[in-house]
Amino acid sequence: MKTFVLPMALTLALTLPVQADVLLLDAITSAPPNDASGVPRPHRGSSMARVQSNHGDPQNVMDAIGEPPITRWIYPSYTVYFEHDKVINVVVHR
Repeated sequence: MKTFVLPMALTLALTLPVQADVLLLDAITSAPPNDASGVPRPHRGSSMARVQSNHGDPQNVMDAIGEPPITRWIYPSYTVYFEHDKVINVVVHR
């Protein structure tokens, strides 16, 4: 007859109480700000006139710099970057 001996570490692991942490997901159930369903913001390719009519006046307008000219409109939740008069990027503030 063969006897089966469990290694000491496995024996201890089987006899110790098991404990686990609980991950609460309430804080991340909404979409992240940069996700398409997060902060409502202008779409790439929109004109300055369309952005202003849909999102209102920006808090601050930075003058165009460089070639092609890049303009920044700063809103409370995001900054819109324009090349000439078209949106090229929108960055959500942290």
